[in-house]
Amino acid sequence: MKYAWIERHKSCWPVIRQCEALNVSSSGYFGHQRRRIADDPAIPGKRLSDAALLVHIKAVHAASKGEYGWPRIWQELRANNVRVWKERVRRLMKIHGIKARGKRKFVVTTDSKHNLPIAPNLLNRNFQPDAPNRVWASDITYIQTDTGWLYLAVVLDLYSRQIVGWSMQPHMQSSLVTDALKMAWFRRRPEPGLIFHSDRGSQYCSHAFQNILAEYGMHCSMSRKGNCWDNAPVESLWGSLKVGRLYGMRFETRRQAMDEVIDWLNYYNYRRLHSTLNYISPMKFEQNWLVAQLGKIA
Repeated sequence: MKYAWIERHKSCWPVIRQCEALNVSSSGYFGHQRRRIADDPAIPGKRLSDAALLVHIKAVHAASKGEYGWPRIWQELRANNVRVWKERVRRLMKIHGIKARGKRKFVVTTDSKHNLPIAPNLLNRNFQPDAPNRVWASDITYIQTDTGWLYLAVVLDLYSRQIVGWSMQPHMQSSLVTDALKMAWFRRRPEPGLIFHSDRGSQYCSHAFQNILAEYGMHCSMSRKGNCWDNAPVESLWGSLKVGRLYGMRFETRRQAMDEVIDWLNYYNYRRLHSTLNYISPMKFEQNWLVAQLGKIA
């Protein structure tokens, strides 16, 4: 193996020169060395035992309430300075049956059979704006309880994937989405011109909702008919909530479901590692952006 050759001869020739001669990257070699040292049992104090590592893995898995699979657990361990190779985390989790909650299909709640005006698709799947408060996306989902359905509407800032507004009610009337929009606006106070994207549901097409969008100076954008991929970030959010947190839970009352959802909303914004954000939380991602902007001003 080329890395082994370099290791044996590094006292004779510089590592970088050997990498060039063998046509391998120096960063790859040094990364290999770091992983070897971290997992080498012959180096005292460097390698965690499987039992100790399993404790860390179970702690992260429990903190996510079963939502994390091995990639996010490995990233969380790295963020907490637990030096371990990802394949070891994956192997231990497989051996001990630790995994993310299973997938499940859910019923579509969109009611697009109406005669209300439909807005064009201004977003056109451009899910990566260059700053906060440029594009928001919204959708409705449902949660079953023993006393009836609980409906949840959220407003998602597509830059940081942060949930900036939400509303939960026992119905799907237009107030469900207008309340979520009002919360988002009062929390963020965006400049006029923001694009607000949703599906073609009657709640978003309603005169009440459209009047508030106009009052806030927002541009309405709607997905194409029957195309859930046009609102993919919010669809992914529902997967994280329902599969990662709510799957298998039973709620006797709507209040119990609301408490669980509120706990998850806070967890999602402040702690959940987001793969689209290079495995940091939405709140941290936006804080990093703000620090960068302050640095430019200084």
